[in-house]
Amino acid sequence: MRNRFLLFCILLGLTVTGVKSGENENVPMKPALLIIDMQNQYLPYMDDKHQEFAMQMINGAIQLFRQYNFPVIRIYHTDPEWGPPVDSEGFMFHKTLQVKEGDPRIIKHHMSGFQNTNLEQLLRDKGCNTVFLCGLSATACVLATHYGAVERDFKAFMIKGAILSGRTEHTDMIEDITDAVGWQALETFLNHINP
Repeated sequence: MRNRFLLFCILLGLTVTGVKSGENENVPMKPALLIIDMQNQYLPYMDDKHQEFAMQMINGAIQLFRQYNFPVIRIYHTDPEWGPPVDSEGFMFHKTLQVKEGDPRIIKHHMSGFQNTNLEQLLRDKGCNTVFLCGLSATACVLATHYGAVERDFKAFMIKGAILSGRTEHTDMIEDITDAVGWQALETFLNHINP
């Protein structure tokens, strides 16, 4: 119990970092969807109780971002020693995800999608200042990418129900401490952005 409380305090402290006084809150939101590590090799390690629902939520988010012509970015994890090898079956996103070959692809070797990749430059080139995150694992790569975004002055939001981890209660905790947005809030955000 003490370790869980300590973890909660650390993560809560990280959540409030990155907010600068004097930031212009009137800057229009220009979002991108980041789909993180939804790869065949890693899915079996996730709690399977909510995998189908998470897939549906991610596909819904993909459709919503496409409807408003906002970028959908695929982020893949591999390790030079442990793999999975790039473009192997284990490396690929699960076949039910409605990603397209033309969606930008980032390949990472660290937990954060920003560390030693061109993700930040890609987002800046597309004029994006806000990211919505989904994928796995909520407690590792998704969380690290979330904080990587905040450290680089992006607004970052997790999508409730669209992230997975090895244990549902851990996913719930991450959604709570990062104040994840639900479907209605996501739809409202995107619907009210001036393209």
